[in-house]
Amino acid sequence: MDMTYYDHGTPAERWERAQMFFDAKDYAAAARVLGGLVEEVPEQTGPRLLLARSYYHSAQLRRAETELRVLVERDPVEHYARLMLGRTLERQGRHGEAGSHLRIASALAGDFEQV
Repeated sequence: MDMTYYDHGTPAERWERAQMFFDAKDYAAAARVLGGLVEEVPEQTGPRLLLARSYYHSAQLRRAETELRVLVERDPVEHYARLMLGRTLERQGRHGEAGSHLRIASALAGDFEQV
């Protein structure tokens, strides 16, 4: 099996590498590292959320949506995944769908309007 720089090393080393790429704003490279990592440890929220954020920032919005929907389905009260899903849907011009996720994210974060 040929290993590339992106999939070389332990899961912890790849996680660190993906974070470095993300911090350097090389979102496509971060997504490339994280794709394999998420396949390897699909139950972990952190890598999948960073993968979704990498897709979002590299304008791979359908892929971001797919990953975020997995997170929201698995944990309906994960407010950051809800917020990101709402923002992703907004960027796709799907404002009606986005609104419900944004309202739920706001409520989960405790951002209530003062009456």
